[in-house]
Amino acid sequence: MAKKLKRIVRREYTKTDVKELRTHSKAKTPVAKIAKQMKRTVGSLRQKALKLGIPLGHMR
Repeated sequence: MAKKLKRIVRREYTKTDVKELRTHSKAKTPVAKIAKQMKRTVGSLRQKALKLGIPLGHMR
């Protein structure tokens, strides 16, 4: 029997998601932690931050 593949469901970023992302950026939260909390991929978060023009992924 073949394994079922998990379907990728795309979700739009809401205003609250963007606000939360900006807050995490200012707090210098690691991207992996943000990804788990927001239930989004690291790549998705990085792309959104790039479009918003905010820094993300602080490795200090």
